Amino acid sequence: MTSDDRVVDLPDTIDPQNIPNHVAIIMDGNGRWATERGLPRREGHRQGVETVRETVRNCNALRIKVLTLFAFSTENWQRPDWEVSYLMSLPEKYFESELPELIQKNVQVRMIGDRKKLPRRVLKVIDEGAAATKSNSGMILNFALNYGSRAEILLAVNHLVSEAAAGKAMRRVTEKKLSSYLYTAALPDPDLLIRTSGEQRISNFLLWQLAYSELYFTEVYWPDFDKTELLRAVTVYQRRKRRFGGV
Repeated sequence: MTSDDRVVDLPDTIDPQNIPNHVAIIMDGNGRWATERGLPRREGHRQGVETVRETVRNCNALRIKVLTLFAFSTENWQRPDWEVSYLMSLPEKYFESELPELIQKNVQVRMIGDRKKLPRRVLKVIDEGAAATKSNSGMILNFALNYGSRAEILLAVNHLVSEAAAGKAMRRVTEKKLSSYLYTAALPDPDLLIRTSGEQRISNFLLWQLAYSELYFTEVYWPDFDKTELLRAVTVYQRRKRRFGGV
């Protein structure tokens, strides 16, 4: 990453005291973006990585504390083999160019999801990125890879069942206890969920954690999601009244 005019300059319309702490994004529409331009789908994914670079840079400039990107779902294995293989190559491409800047910008890399099915090379590059940035204290860049929320919740419940079988369980399961077994245990729940491409679904993403998140859907495909779209989402977030069930 290099400093250029794509980086967010905070406009007067944005309240710096009301920036969402945790933004989660369902990055959707790469394939359709490419198809509408007569390009192969892989070109959409390639351009999507460029958007990741820009979005990470801009969220960091906004002083967002956690950015969670839905990079690959447990359902995405159903895609054609060539596409899965290409998607699995993208973390290497991203970290090869971006890791030095992530370190320099004090960004901390993390991953949530089921590691068992991911290729070793993907785990290697993610783990190397996490190790190289573990002492960083700035924005947390959290990649959801081979992630599915129902599977995550089931995993947490099975941990509780195992504790009960071992005689270590609490008499009653609390939200706090169940949350402690989720992949996101050390993170605050998202304040804002953004989904691109016009689809208005959660798609098995952070179902527990999104209970009181503000949802923002845009028609823009992910490759075209730029700083203007990010600021538009944050502006909409700041105009909403978050009551959390109150008046």
